[in-house]
Amino acid sequence: MNTQFDHLSLNLREDANGNKFLWLALDVKDEAANVLKPEVIQEMFAAIDAINTQQDLKNTKGLIIHSGKPGGFIAGADVKKFRGITADDRELALQFIHAGQQLCQRIEDMPIPTLAMIRGFCMGGGLEIALACDYIITDDGSYSEKDSSAAKGSVSTKLSLPEIKLGIHPGFGGTVRSIRRMGVLKAMPMMLTGRNILPRQAVKMGLIDRCVPLRQLETTALNTLLDKPPRKKPPRLQQLLESAPLRKIIAMQMRKQVASKAKQAHYPAPYALINLWEMHGANSNAMFAAEAESVADLVATKTAQNLVRVFFLQNRLKALGDKSLFTPRRVHVIGGGVMGGDIAAWCAMQGMKVTIQDISSEALGRVVGRANNGFQRRYKKDRQRIMRAQDNLLPDLHGYGIAKADVIIEAIFENLEAKQKIFKTVESKARPDAIIATNTSSIPLHEIAQVMKKPERLVGLHFFNPVFKMPLLEVVHHPEQTDPDIVKLAQSFGSHINKLPLPVKSSPGFLINRILMPYILEGVTLHQEGAPVTVIDQAAVDYGMPVGPLELADMVGLDICLHVGKILAETVGATLPDSLDKEVKNGKLGRKSGQGFYKWKNGKKVKPAKTGWQGDADQIQTKLIEKLLNESRKCLEDGIVEDADLLDAGVIFGTGFAPFRGGPMHILAEAKKSL
Repeated sequence: MNTQFDHLSLNLREDANGNKFLWLALDVKDEAANVLKPEVIQEMFAAIDAINTQQDLKNTKGLIIHSGKPGGFIAGADVKKFRGITADDRELALQFIHAGQQLCQRIEDMPIPTLAMIRGFCMGGGLEIALACDYIITDDGSYSEKDSSAAKGSVSTKLSLPEIKLGIHPGFGGTVRSIRRMGVLKAMPMMLTGRNILPRQAVKMGLIDRCVPLRQLETTALNTLLDKPPRKKPPRLQQLLESAPLRKIIAMQMRKQVASKAKQAHYPAPYALINLWEMHGANSNAMFAAEAESVADLVATKTAQNLVRVFFLQNRLKALGDKSLFTPRRVHVIGGGVMGGDIAAWCAMQGMKVTIQDISSEALGRVVGRANNGFQRRYKKDRQRIMRAQDNLLPDLHGYGIAKADVIIEAIFENLEAKQKIFKTVESKARPDAIIATNTSSIPLHEIAQVMKKPERLVGLHFFNPVFKMPLLEVVHHPEQTDPDIVKLAQSFGSHINKLPLPVKSSPGFLINRILMPYILEGVTLHQEGAPVTVIDQAAVDYGMPVGPLELADMVGLDICLHVGKILAETVGATLPDSLDKEVKNGKLGRKSGQGFYKWKNGKKVKPAKTGWQGDADQIQTKLIEKLLNESRKCLEDGIVEDADLLDAGVIFGTGFAPFRGGPMHILAEAKKSL
């Protein structure tokens, strides 16, 4: 039996012992990754019909569903189909969801054992199809010495149900089958966060049956279908949690946990998911129908539509970094402070050999210690990955790594003369094809490059703090000076280190700092006028910002805010409140000094006393957000980025600006439409 469809193929093969197996390979036409379009779902129905009508089916040992693409299994449903959906499209959305549910049910009901064989990513609807199979196996992410260093530096196979990040939740039966397989205490956090699960962790959770070295994957798939082990299900105690009284208690606790991170008015999907399980329970088949109705309601909400917009903005940033342009293997970082050390540690975690230079051996010792702590937090008990990252990071007191580096990044303090001195030396030692970059946050590129023989080589690579969490990388260029090819290589480097590269024009504050600083300074001004710190920050958080402007100022450092504020006051007319200068002169620098707008202890904010202030918090929120929106508009007018979408992408991924609102320029555009 060999059948070829447009997007998949079905083949019957025999092993050395004469055992017959069906192989269903997905290879969606004209797509880089397998996505579940309506036509792909219909072809899968046709393939299942072909299998079920086969005469010799009882002698077939099982069906293996796998990918014909090397990079991954299935990326999920085609998100393009979610774009622009309104309440009027609800029935069309429901039809698509029902089709996905019916496909998964047909797979579950097949008369022969079924197995999902996964290599690479398996997300959303792809994982829901895998959950409908009797067995799920993956490769374990281990690599032989013959594999590339880039492959050894990371685990490409990951599984997730990330629908919550799009403002919905699983809709092809995943809410039910994930709980039936793992239990609610493991399945629900996975769905509520949308986080990626690595293979070994997935085995421990009960999400998959086995993970094995890649070379053993096919053999393990065949042996699993021959052995027919019991299907995965949670322990008996976990199953007892499906009773109605216990569901009510657990759901209450889950809502509290979600509420500490996301408001229901901003993000309704997590609450809808919890309600779904509390009302029906995964043991009830009624949860399938309720799941579909819930997703159909959610997908048309403003939150979902804006989060879908953010998804495509993220993909656009990813596409700006073409990894095929070059393969960076060695990175040299100059500056052993927190930022330089974290940049070096991050690059080491991506599988690159990194040298970190500073004039102080004590500073380099602190870099290594901080990096090791970061590796352990990131990789938990995975000693192999921790040791690999440690081996990739090498202190370099004398800068020997400059001559060998593919990428050289300066990350010292903000001082023009000091930076110029470094680049004069770096240019004389660096390879002619090396990327030479500065992490400056405020100094124009052309001023730094004045001392260079070839100033067109200098590019800005502006990382954001904390480096381990913030995904954006501003790739700064001077339109009349920087070599465009260097900019493209810098963007490629950004993608290689798993950052989102955003090309921005060199100007005071670039994009993110220029937009954030007026927002922060407005918060300082409001406090200077008598509004309590906590009220100001809460107004911003209520809008959807990750932290308020004054807490952010403390985290950045009040001295840095003052420095950048002065530059923007001189260049773009930012208003600098007097109180900021006074705070800095009094040694109140924020978190690093233990006192700023808040008190800080061991790097953590001390909870302030409640205030009895009776002012207008809505007016405070309006003033803060207007500053941010207005500066965003000015940046676009000044050509700091190419267009409104790139500006929105930068602000969302560089500041954490309320993703559910779609971005500053999107907000302004929607407001203009409503006039």
